[in-house]
Amino acid sequence: GVVSLGGYADIFYRNTLASGVVPQISAVMGPCAGGAVYSPAITDFIFMVENTSFMFVTGPNVVKTVTHENVTAEELGGALTHSTKSGVTHFACANEVECLNQIKTLLGYIPQNCEDDAPRTEYNGGDESRPSLNNIIPANPNQPYDMREVINGVADENSFFEVHKNFAENIVVGFARLAGRSIGIVGNQPASLAGVLDIDSSVKGARFVRFCDCFNIPLLVFEDVPGFLPGTDQEWNAIITNGAKLLFA
Repeated sequence: GVVSLGGYADIFYRNTLASGVVPQISAVMGPCAGGAVYSPAITDFIFMVENTSFMFVTGPNVVKTVTHENVTAEELGGALTHSTKSGVTHFACANEVECLNQIKTLLGYIPQNCEDDAPRTEYNGGDESRPSLNNIIPANPNQPYDMREVINGVADENSFFEVHKNFAENIVVGFARLAGRSIGIVGNQPASLAGVLDIDSSVKGARFVRFCDCFNIPLLVFEDVPGFLPGTDQEWNAIITNGAKLLFA
């Protein structure tokens, strides 16, 4: 009824007030359906647990009644679906313990609010020559390589924490450290679709950049991109509008 809808509105209002002021993290560890899905969607990061977490506006029974599609809850709105197809969730975890540990890791890279600095770790600088970087990019420009190797070669050892790893894989985003300081990383991924920008990768990159901008996290960008993906599918689904989001960010 109206009272229930008003309750949703109160929650959404608080989400919007906190947006860009304090980082908001949602842990979905069970079914989340109907209007309840929109509060996590407003937050900055969503964690889901495989086989036990579900997010959908309308469930399988309603879908079958209206569209005559037979689909399970996992197929419709499970963790793997939202981490690979829709991009709704940023992290799909094997179990709840892993989910909580991943959240703890994320908190180590981001500030408590927009006025604070991100946490720093002690850094003992040694040999910074990093010769491995000389052998990553192939001489043949048509041969792909893994941008993660470049990121891991530049950032502090074992510090790269990837976000949205399995969605829009032609762009890589995540947090890392340089000399102990938290940074955001954005890089085109030549190993997937030659690193071309499409709708999904543009939205993924733009959202991450906006978060880093809100919380004063410096960005390191690795650019190796042939351009935007051509085709009717991209044009009809608004690559112009969605591509502009990344340019604006």
